[in-house]
Amino acid sequence: MPDVRRLTPLVSVDAIEPCIPFWTEALGFEKGPAVPGESGLGFLILNRGPAQLMYQTVASIEDDLPALAEEMSGQTNMLFIEVTDLDGFIERLDAVSAPVVVPRRKTFYGSDEIFVRAPCGTIVGLAEFANEESDTA
Repeated sequence: MPDVRRLTPLVSVDAIEPCIPFWTEALGFEKGPAVPGESGLGFLILNRGPAQLMYQTVASIEDDLPALAEEMSGQTNMLFIEVTDLDGFIERLDAVSAPVVVPRRKTFYGSDEIFVRAPCGTIVGLAEFANEESDTA
């Protein structure tokens, strides 16, 4: 079975900036990649060691993932899982009837990803990042 490398919560909020001091000052996370939105940040990754959290504004979700905008209404998060073999997981998704809600795509942050709905209703993004070791081998 393919390995799971990371599970990263993606939390939707109206504004990201009020959340930053809690994570950086109180909990020691560092700000990572960020994407500006219309009125402040639209997306931010926070890291501390192996722990990672993504914040994205509702407005940014409507722009970036319009297929999920209505689905995210009333929800506060979805799961984003880094994997080592996206093709292997996609094959396994067919066996559990997980419908695709965002087709496979390449992103600005370097992932090859797909979003599906788990049978329990949770939206789950599976993403594979390019193997950096292969560049040095």
